[in-house]
Formats: sequence, C-alpha cells, structure tokens
Amino acid sequence: MSILTFRTFALDVPKLFPLTISRGTSGTTRNMFVEVSDGVHVGIGEGAPPTGTPPDLAEQLDIVLAELFEIAQSASIEEVWQVGFEKNIDPVALAALDCALWDLKAKQAGKPLFELLGAPLPTSATTVTIGIEPVEVVRERVPKILSISGGRALKVKLGSPAGRDHDRGIWEAAREAAQSFGVVMRADANGGWTAEETLDMADWLSKRGCEYIEQPIERGKEVELEKVFGRCALPVYLDESIRTEREVVEFTGLCDGVNLKLMKSGGISGGLGVIRAAKGAGKGTMIGCMCETAVGIAQSAALSGWCDFVDLDTHFNHNPEPGDGLDFVDGIVMPRNVPGHGGFIKPEFYPR
Repeated sequence: MSILTFRTFALDVPKLFPLTISRGTSGTTRNMFVEVSDGVHVGIGEGAPPTGTPPDLAEQLDIVLAELFEIAQSASIEEVWQVGFEKNIDPVALAALDCALWDLKAKQAGKPLFELLGAPLPTSATTVTIGIEPVEVVRERVPKILSISGGRALKVKLGSPAGRDHDRGIWEAAREAAQSFGVVMRADANGGWTAEETLDMADWLSKRGCEYIEQPIERGKEVELEKVFGRCALPVYLDESIRTEREVVEFTGLCDGVNLKLMKSGGISGGLGVIRAAKGAGKGTMIGCMCETAVGIAQSAALSGWCDFVDLDTHFNHNPEPGDGLDFVDGIVMPRNVPGHGGFIKPEFYPR
C-alpha cells in the first residue's frame, strides 16, 4: 500500500486506580502510537506495554518500526506482519504499526474496520476489573468501578502473593460489594497458582458465582495444566500462554478457551490467526487488553464480535483518558460506524 508519511509518539497514561496483579503493580504506562498517512487519510495504531515493561520501550522501537515502514510501501499488511514476526520485533511495537495500517486501509475503503474484516458487531458485555488489594480496599473500590463504567461483568484478580486465604477474602469482598449491581463474576490468577491450588480454588469459586478462571498457572509451566484440564470445576482460559496461533495449536488440549490480546499477537494480523485457530479447534474465544487507551480498545473492538467473552475495559480506568472513538451500549464496548477502527487521540493530548 502507498504510504507517504510515518511518525511515532508516546504518551504517559496514568490510571485512576493502580492495578495490582500477581506479577506487580502498574500506576502509569507509557504507551506508543504510530500514525501512517497516504496524504489524504491517516491511520493510527497503539501499543500498550504489559506490567513490568521498561518505560522507554516506545523510544526504543522507532528504529525497528521505521524498517517495517519501508517494507510496507510494497507489501500487504499481512506480509509486513510476517516480516516483523520473523524478525522477532516486540509484539507491542508490531501491534501499533499493524493496527495503524489496518486503520488506514479501512479509511481508504470508506468502511468501518469491523466491516472490512467481515466481523459482526459484538454482543458480549465487557468485564471491568478489580486488582489484588487489601479486602477493605476491594470492598470500597468495586462499587466505584462498576458505577464509573456501567459494567455488567466483573473480573477479580487473584493469585495474590499473600496466598489463597487472601484470594478468598478478595473474592468474597468483591462478590458482596457487587451484589446490588447484578453482574456476572470471573477470576484471573495471572499465573499465580500451582496445579493443586488451581483445582482447590476452582472448586471453591465454582460454588461462589464464578463463571471461569483465567491463566491459573504461569506461562512456561503449561505442562502443569495436564493435571488441571478435565478435572477442574471451572472452564480454564489461557491468556499469557497464548500469543499467536502457534500457541493455540500447542495448548489446545490443555484449556477450554484462549484470551486474544493484540499486544501479544502483534496486532490485528496476528489476532486473526488466533481466532481462526481457536475456533477451528472448537475452543472458546475471549479478547482482552493490556493498558490501552480508547485507540487500542477500538482496535480490539473491531474483532470482538467474533469472541465469546470480551474484556476491553482499561480506558475506563485512565485519569485522564486521552482517547475517544467508542460507544458503550448496555455494557457492550461498541465500535463506531465510521471509516477505520474509530479510535483517536483528543487534540489536547497530542505531544507539542
């Protein structure tokens, strides 16, 4: 595709509530953005790093993205993604460029990105998330999160370094605090449990309103899932273990479903492969996020109609939120019926 200009910039994105998971706490992230233009249309993509990523990642990636930009002049988006994947370019950077290219292509076609991809509009309400906190903080914060977001599903982060008793306390506090909101509840251990702990917690959670558990055992120890799958009282969805369709194929016999994140798959091109592989294997599909603004959430929302579960909520927890371009309808994060993915950075947040 013909592209005349390319630029990157980074924004510090502070959270309203710092998010603590089993691996650490994130209060502010430095997200990177890529803009590509054909002289008429501008495509924008976002890369949001996971917890624990160096804050200067955005600046480090300019050089490698510039190399892919040159390739993009004469190659398809999928070919650009494949080159980036083979060169082992950081998936966050690859996602930012890949999503910008898809946004540009949809704008050139005059179509919403979900329509260009052939995806239906989403029908699943997004979850909103409460992190690992002291029980009294959970009890106070859950109503605030649900009130701010209007969410209809609550994800509770477990896998606390303080152990299963703390996990149980968090769950009970969240459940009690959310009761009047009528939400469904889900658990995410972010790899914080052993196989034995997973079986124990799944049995306990299954009797207390939990719909499924996500990534109970840490990435790299998937062999332990052999002790879990088929014996677990709740469905198991893999998140950190799944990056591209390669891992879907590798771990298809160890889970009930997979959580696609564009920041892991290197963007939409890689994400489409994850969805195809999961559906081909008869597995459940879920789409999630890292710390994206509304721009990154819009990228993912374009694919969310293909997914059984949706976890696109990080833009609700930014203070301030620098992006826009999404609708929120009855708990569903909805892509707008405009050319491209619809996401954009508000003018006042562009770096001077």
